[in-house]
Amino acid sequence: MSRATVRERVRYWFDNTMSRGTAALIGWLALISFGLILLVTVLGMWLTPVEAAKNNGFPGMLWMSLMRTLSPGKIASDSGSAPFVALMFVASLGGLFIVSALVGVLANGLKTRFEQLRKGKSRIIETGHIVILGWSEQVFTIVTELVQAHASDRGSVISILADMDKPTMEDDIRRHVGDTGRTKLVCRTGRPTEPTDLDLMSLDSARSVVVLSPQGDDPDAHVIKTLLALAKRSGDHPPVVAAIASTANMAAARLAGGPDVHLVDSDDTASRLIVQSSRQSGMSVVCMDLLNFDDGEIYLRSDPDLTGMAYGDALPAYQTATVIGLRRSSGVMLNPPMDTVISAGDEVIVIAHDDSLIHLADGMPEAREESILSVEHTRPAPERTLVLNWNGRGRQIVRYLDGYVAPGSVLDIASDHPDAATGFEGLRNLTVNAKECDTADRYALESLGLGVYQHVIVLSDDRFPADHADTRTLMTLLQLRDMQTSLGERYSIVSEMHDENNRSLAEVTEADDIVISDTVIGLLLAQLAENQHLAEVFDYLFDSRGSEIYPRPAGQYVRPGAPVSFASVIESARRRGETAIGYRLAERVNEAPHFGVVLNPDKSHPLRLGPGDSVIVLAER
Repeated sequence: MSRATVRERVRYWFDNTMSRGTAALIGWLALISFGLILLVTVLGMWLTPVEAAKNNGFPGMLWMSLMRTLSPGKIASDSGSAPFVALMFVASLGGLFIVSALVGVLANGLKTRFEQLRKGKSRIIETGHIVILGWSEQVFTIVTELVQAHASDRGSVISILADMDKPTMEDDIRRHVGDTGRTKLVCRTGRPTEPTDLDLMSLDSARSVVVLSPQGDDPDAHVIKTLLALAKRSGDHPPVVAAIASTANMAAARLAGGPDVHLVDSDDTASRLIVQSSRQSGMSVVCMDLLNFDDGEIYLRSDPDLTGMAYGDALPAYQTATVIGLRRSSGVMLNPPMDTVISAGDEVIVIAHDDSLIHLADGMPEAREESILSVEHTRPAPERTLVLNWNGRGRQIVRYLDGYVAPGSVLDIASDHPDAATGFEGLRNLTVNAKECDTADRYALESLGLGVYQHVIVLSDDRFPADHADTRTLMTLLQLRDMQTSLGERYSIVSEMHDENNRSLAEVTEADDIVISDTVIGLLLAQLAENQHLAEVFDYLFDSRGSEIYPRPAGQYVRPGAPVSFASVIESARRRGETAIGYRLAERVNEAPHFGVVLNPDKSHPLRLGPGDSVIVLAER
């Protein structure tokens, strides 16, 4: 191979210089422009000494040359010798071609830089902020709840990193969330799986990190890769909470994130809530009220004045807060045995509207003995449940339902989904039958003979996009409600949906419970981002073992129609080994947003509970 010539070497060096981008181009154009101005000035001093003298010598000629390059039109006013006018003409031509190119490149470079800043490529400088990694429909729920939680805090910050344009993210959040009040929202464009992009979020000084399960195929792979990137980064590691879409991927996610990451199993949580809601009308409303920051929230409270007191005696200790359990070093206990003694290191778990309202009452409110009843709970009998439609969590729902129902119960699955007829081996209490049915067809639904069922569960069909699946669910709910009205039948209806915006439409159907799975997971993530210690509480709450939430007939606790205080309800439940946390009024079951549910009522406020009303308790099955 022949040796490179000097010309080739120079060209190669120039090409390498230009490959450095806009900065190199600006440098070359600036150098050429300065050379042109200097050359015209020197020639002017040599060829036109008279004009140079009139214009204050070298500085004056340098200024004139600069002005002609920046504003070529000035040559029209030049006069003098031919060499002088010719030199100014050369300077003007240079301005048209070289200096104009420099100005254009500078303007384009600044525009590009401003666009990069607008797209969110700069590092945020914040402390104590909450970081959200990824993007899904849950982000709107999380931001809304965190804004509500920090409504009275000045200087709170939520930062979001997602593979989307920064303006698009900001516009979407403004459209779905609205005004964020005192909470500042900072969006950055980047991939949460890339360490260099994670560096933009100032994770060392963050309060907590939320990793979202994105929409699309195999979302858990993205979450696991993000957890790996977080684990491998150097520096301080803030608390991390993440949502995993499929239970089968939980083990891999735990390995990727390590012991300090709390994982929310979306499938498992939604499945448990659907099953519990199908068993107890109003369960989904109670859980939503406990998970959001609007009304009753769960707090952990250390109160030395309760040390040495039995749990049952401490139930009415707070006037505007409701005791529901204890947190010890050994774990969480909701509704522990009433004789459990509160130790010095225990934290009391309470429901309150705000932590500033958690104060011990001046005196324990007295229960009215004449209003308290002790009616035994009836033992559950075998029952029939119908599941309409099918999706990937259907088998999990069936297995959880098998743990609740009495032996000899029957579950019928009506769907044209190809996966709805198999995989039910090992059930103890349920007999499962699968029927081919188009659940959007009125005649097909009528042929099922719905009057023989006590409970109907309407699942979201995963063969369709989320919005279309919700539309089909709405159609099915309307058909069921019309059939109940026309035939005079009564069975509880629990439905699953994706979009919170469809809830108001579904309320027309008067379904007993509507589980918006994405919203539930978003609310849970927001709670854990604020306080990871609540993870044990919610794990216990959604678990079928131990105490659970049950709306039970009020007539089993207090005399129907008699004026009572909630302190009397608490005492009646305590005698059964249960913890009363609220009540539900039958006359308001169709009134949004609480549908008759009242949590953490004032213990001395008088109320009347009728025959159709319910007392909401934490109790063993």
